[in-house]
Amino acid sequence: MRILVGAMTDSVSNPVKPRPAARIALVPGQAGRVVVAIGGAWQLDADLPDLDRIDTELFTEPGPTSIAFDTSDLVAWDSGLVSYLASLAWRCRERGIAVEEQGLPEGIRALLRLASTVPERRAEGRDEHADPFLRRFGQDFIDLARSTGEILAFIGEVALALRAMLAGRARFRRSELWLLVEEVGADALPIISLVSFLVGLILGYIGDQQLAQFGARIFVADLVGLAIVIQMGALITAIVLAGRTGAAFAAQLGTMQVNEEIDALRTLGISPVEFLVLPRLIALVAMTPLLAIYANLMGILGGAFAGTVVGGLSPTEYFTQTVAAIGWNHITQGLISATVFGAIVAVSGCLRGMQSGRSAAAVGEATTSAVVTSIVFIVIASAGLTIVFDAIGLS
Repeated sequence: MRILVGAMTDSVSNPVKPRPAARIALVPGQAGRVVVAIGGAWQLDADLPDLDRIDTELFTEPGPTSIAFDTSDLVAWDSGLVSYLASLAWRCRERGIAVEEQGLPEGIRALLRLASTVPERRAEGRDEHADPFLRRFGQDFIDLARSTGEILAFIGEVALALRAMLAGRARFRRSELWLLVEEVGADALPIISLVSFLVGLILGYIGDQQLAQFGARIFVADLVGLAIVIQMGALITAIVLAGRTGAAFAAQLGTMQVNEEIDALRTLGISPVEFLVLPRLIALVAMTPLLAIYANLMGILGGAFAGTVVGGLSPTEYFTQTVAAIGWNHITQGLISATVFGAIVAVSGCLRGMQSGRSAAAVGEATTSAVVTSIVFIVIASAGLTIVFDAIGLS
């Protein structure tokens, strides 16, 4: 779209008179200075000189040290000339060549200044392809370090809030805590039941197929029971809570950030960590082990269904073998893991919610980030706890 027309003569106002063609010439001067002589009518609907040809002529070694302009023969111009000169000036500055704009009309100089003050608009995903690998790797590492620092700082604030609670100084509504306990615990039972039962069923079915080759189908109960109680029950519970409760926490706190309710709490001298994060953390840490026990039972039921229906074992045989295989050390491992996972989900959801921007899109990003952060740290914690349990002889 043409944005400006600067008529230098009456050639534009008189459509009968043909406009002179746009032309450009390079006139060598003294001390490496080149004068760019511009003449004719420079308009978008006309044939403009090829900039690449001028580029080749101007920057052939040895290149000039500076360029100036002579527009005494310029008849008419519009944004076509401005964009042409902007590209030429950009190429010169990229090569360290000084650009003297005094010879240009005042309107063109103003538009060139305006163009140079507006940053280049970058297309979505352009940086990802243009940036070198090492630069992107370094930026990712910096982002990871910054994110880790933010998480540690937030954990420190939560620890201070816990200390204040133990000292009886933390301020939050007890009624909200019970609502959160119900939301985290009872409301999550249906989905945990379904997922745990199906995971136990899958483990039992696969185990039966393999153990049947050795005539050891009875050990399906050992396989399912130990896998569910030691690790899978806690993991299933934590991942379900990360997608359901952690995301909900991030959305709730993000929306409060948008509505400036968190700022209002700070203005009133109330710590948002104590008032908002602490009850959510207590609810999740308290309910996750209980939900993990429930998930263990549902998973064992799923395995029993496969073992009895597919494997032909009797229910009594299956459950007797399960009880004999599972020890208190296995149950303790699962409960400790569930407690740690619950704390991770609560801290991740609340952290991303508190870090949310002040728009609907930012709340959505915070919700997604909460789920991703929770799952990543749950997997890391699971690996670390496995090593610790083995080191202290609990496994």
